[in-house]
Amino acid sequence: MSVFFSDYFEILPEILDDYGALDISLINDLPVFVDPFLLFNSKSITYKELHDDIIRYLRFLRDRSVGGEIRKGLIRSWFLFPEVKQNWLGYSKIGNRGSGLGPGFAAALNRNLNTIFVNFGNEQITTGSHLEKLCLVKGGVGRDNISDFTTNLIKGFLCQYTERFANRYLDETKAKKVLVPRVSFNYHTRIWIGKEYFLPFTDGDYILLTPKDILTKDEAWINKNDVYRNFHDIQNSIPNGDLRAQLNEYFLRMLPKDADSDSIKKAKDETIERFPTFLDYYVKYKEDNGDKAEKISNEKIKEIVMLFNVHTTSIIEQLAKDTRFFESKGEAFEEAYQRVQYLKQVIENNDGYRWFYVKGKVVKRESDLQLLFRLVWFSTEYDVNAEVNNGRGPVDYKISRGYKDKVLVEFKLASNSQLRRNLMKQVEVYEKANKTKKSIKVILFFSDSEEEKVHKIFKDLKLKEGKEIVLIDARKSNKVSASKA
Repeated sequence: MSVFFSDYFEILPEILDDYGALDISLINDLPVFVDPFLLFNSKSITYKELHDDIIRYLRFLRDRSVGGEIRKGLIRSWFLFPEVKQNWLGYSKIGNRGSGLGPGFAAALNRNLNTIFVNFGNEQITTGSHLEKLCLVKGGVGRDNISDFTTNLIKGFLCQYTERFANRYLDETKAKKVLVPRVSFNYHTRIWIGKEYFLPFTDGDYILLTPKDILTKDEAWINKNDVYRNFHDIQNSIPNGDLRAQLNEYFLRMLPKDADSDSIKKAKDETIERFPTFLDYYVKYKEDNGDKAEKISNEKIKEIVMLFNVHTTSIIEQLAKDTRFFESKGEAFEEAYQRVQYLKQVIENNDGYRWFYVKGKVVKRESDLQLLFRLVWFSTEYDVNAEVNNGRGPVDYKISRGYKDKVLVEFKLASNSQLRRNLMKQVEVYEKANKTKKSIKVILFFSDSEEEKVHKIFKDLKLKEGKEIVLIDARKSNKVSASKA
């Protein structure tokens, strides 16, 4: 029943917490990532030096790019990086295998180094240089790319951080010496070199721990959506009156008469492309408010720990005690249906609804809900795959034992705006792609209005609850505590 690092290596979660490391899942990535701004803005000299090292490497790439030295082989050596899957962080829906930083990222980075990063390291407006500027312009660089790139460039630090923990707390049989590739860059020979570390080891691979205080969830402190939200505030804060007027005039000229949200974003993109100095003023604004970054990220990580670590452990313990959830006997459809029923029983009648509330707020991200169930569902002799994509789009889970015995299971929130469409067509399409006629749709609702919405959809589509569609009432307003019942 091992799910988390502390389970596998038989240490108290409090030890990891005191060390400052996130207790990662070794079943599936947790949806958090490294934010380089937290390194830049930290009071820690070590973190600041890590950020300086990142900027040094980017300046090296910029100088090679501007100087025309970049050839195909060097692109592969200097710009392409695999995902550091051993830290078990990111957005992978199946295990910990992401795509890494491929040719698309390399091309975008090389292109942007010749444009927005030409004066990188010699900024006149901002206090420092920031890798995150790469994701503020059009060009195919997203937050996961920034996190992957940052993680690769601080991998040596993560190895040292994990090695210290292993030496201090782990039995020597649970760790081993491993050669970790590409942990430091030699600027004289211009090659990446590896190094041996004593690291936690399981299932044929080493594991890396990450400090919680450099992690965040959803968005980095410097991000494109924030640029859109604060576009006019940043524009009005620019001290140069002529530039303010030019920005406003150009933005209005790019804006169509009947502007919708997409055309407004497009107009903002075109204005920023025409006046890239705008981004420097935005980054300056984020630097000036950097004290909020650590506080917000800390709160987000606390929520992640509560939702995935604390609640997952609680779900597993309660299901193991009160149900036969973790036993596997019959064919896949009946097995999956019984497990859904066990969940329904515990959520509706045994205080299990509390798992979906963090600080009084309900889980509203379907991806978080699905991951929570993935972590709980792991202990089975069946093959449980998440986000299986066989050509017609992903489905939450395919549960199978052999080629013929399989069932598709989807967990959905009643608040999902696409729920009606999903119930009409989506799973039926998935069934054809996965060559199975069996599927179960599990819908959670958290309020009276959500329950009414689901029943209206059922009535309109002539559907009813049964083995193929299961409703779970996760409201807290009408629950009587099992301890008082």
